[in-house]
Amino acid sequence: MRGTPAAARVCILAAVVCAVCCTLPVYAADAPVPWGTTALLAALGLGSELAARRRHAGGSLTAGAVSSVPLLLAAAFLLPPAAAALVAVPGALAGRVERPPHAARRIWRAAQLALTCAAASWVHTALGGPATLGGPGLAPDFPRALLPVCAASVAFSLVLTALDGVILAAAERRPVHRTWRGLLPRALGPHLVHALSGLLMAVLWRSSYGPVSALLVLLPMSVSCWVFAQYHRERAAHRATIRALVHAVDIKDTYTRGHSERVGRASVLIARELGMDDSRVEALRFAGILHDIGKLGVPTRVLRKDGPLTSEERRIMELHPEYGHEIVRGIAFLDEARDAILHHHERLDGSGYPYGLRGSRIPEFARVVAVADAFDAMTSNRSYRRARPVPAALAELKRCAGSQFDPRMVRALGRALERHGWSAADTAVTADEPGGAEDGTRREAAQVPGARSAGHGAPGSDPRPSPSPGGRR
Repeated sequence: MRGTPAAARVCILAAVVCAVCCTLPVYAADAPVPWGTTALLAALGLGSELAARRRHAGGSLTAGAVSSVPLLLAAAFLLPPAAAALVAVPGALAGRVERPPHAARRIWRAAQLALTCAAASWVHTALGGPATLGGPGLAPDFPRALLPVCAASVAFSLVLTALDGVILAAAERRPVHRTWRGLLPRALGPHLVHALSGLLMAVLWRSSYGPVSALLVLLPMSVSCWVFAQYHRERAAHRATIRALVHAVDIKDTYTRGHSERVGRASVLIARELGMDDSRVEALRFAGILHDIGKLGVPTRVLRKDGPLTSEERRIMELHPEYGHEIVRGIAFLDEARDAILHHHERLDGSGYPYGLRGSRIPEFARVVAVADAFDAMTSNRSYRRARPVPAALAELKRCAGSQFDPRMVRALGRALERHGWSAADTAVTADEPGGAEDGTRREAAQVPGARSAGHGAPGSDPRPSPSPGGRR
């Protein structure tokens, strides 16, 4: 578990100890544990997770990715808590892990699912659920069986979400209450649906037809999981679209290569500090990455021109937000990101462009991206100057808060940087063209506070301010 934060290690160790304690009753000599059912369900869960590790040519997971959840809930309905906890362990240890540290993530997942299954089984048993499932010669007691099943599903969601929130708070220093608020609504609905599949599987398992008939439930579950995998393939296609667009901008304007990705990262820091849910955070990341996509509509001679722009060239450059909005207009998944692309050069005092919006009329996403854009422009090395230190850049943002930038977004960025920092990799040189400082009149990046505009006489309102006297930066 090298590289895992100390607080996360403590959480993992505590979860493992609690999970082991949950399984201790099965080892008692007189424990009434249906070992055959336990072993078969554990084997099915393991097979489901192994299937999930296979990839399609497009790179997304197969349909087995989530089919283990109904199996785990069926185990919670069929088995005592200690045995249900054991069912979750083999599949969790063998499951796919996307990011390191792989061992720590697998151990945590195994302990987490063991505790979650034990809690669901305990709630189901406490409400008399096993007696409602029927058996050989006995019909299941519907609709009475639904109450303990739904309660167990809620317990499953609550424990899983609580443990996810704790480990995210320990490993990534996210606020726990904000993590829970984002995770629980997304988990509760799917788990209730999976619980119905688990109930059907448990009823068939207990019937005179036996476990073989219960396995037929896996077919519709696999279809639903295939739909889930299709969703992930669509997400992968979205990311590929974003990468292609950003690459096109980097090819055309090599001067600011890497700037878009860093603006996306800074936008995410601000969004999380503001407590946005994960779907909006993802949309805001896209907005930050694509905020300069309109440069594709600006003539290359203007983008790469040495020295100050003429009035006509300045007007052309100021059209890039509108070009960008037109480029992404038909990409439905960008949603709010389109507003940020169009309005990220607006200013709170109304002197920005393209529409001169003022105050709260500027979309929230645009206000976030404006701060992230200016921060990266100031903290990135340029061919004609060194990057400003992060504290100096924050001080400049605060100076311009209220007139150019939303003070709330500036404060959020400051808090996020205190919490997470801004690594050296995030402040890499954005110009890789030869010549260095001798190139002289290379332009300032968009919205750099402190650079006076020929048009408005205010910091950051011009995408390409005039050079200092003498024609050199």
